[in-house]
Amino acid sequence: MNELGLFPLPLVLLPTEQVPLHIFEERYKELIGEVLEDEGEFGLVYADDDGIREIGTRAGVVDVLTEFDDGRLNILVEGRERFRMVEVTGGRSFHTAEVAPLADADDPAEADTVERARSLFDRLRELTGSEVETPGEGTPQLSFSLAARVELAPQLKLELLEETSERVRLERVCELLEGATVSVEHQRRAAERASTNGRVDLG
Repeated sequence: MNELGLFPLPLVLLPTEQVPLHIFEERYKELIGEVLEDEGEFGLVYADDDGIREIGTRAGVVDVLTEFDDGRLNILVEGRERFRMVEVTGGRSFHTAEVAPLADADDPAEADTVERARSLFDRLRELTGSEVETPGEGTPQLSFSLAARVELAPQLKLELLEETSERVRLERVCELLEGATVSVEHQRRAAERASTNGRVDLG
């Protein structure tokens, strides 16, 4: 266990995922300043009206995009290992907690699920014209790598973050990719029909 500075936000950061953050509150300018100075990490935890969740993601700053005269920062962070908050600590201007790593169970995904997930992602890329690359063969925790490349609601991402079985996670990612693919295909067909006769087939 070790103490980690926390940044509660209404977003979920998955391992390998990169997101931009705007740092403007003094306490978080202090936190990120220390992270940059020490080349360290902070904990990004999902927070909403129900409070802070106990499972979070270690985040490292991979790029400082903009530095403003008043100390505000635009940064790009990357999700790394997951952790579980063991005990909230005090004494700093920002949230801190003793944390422990959250390791995966020994439950790897089936080979056919891996193939299906990659195929579904490729199909979605094709449909949307996305230039996002498909994760390479043998990518560890493929579920996170794929989920990090698509837009998902925070609650869905939190579900994946808290799951310790790669088999279960990747099966869930397949469901989400399949749903997204069906939705995009339906939108495309509706648009094509609307452009030809002004009517949309709701079936």
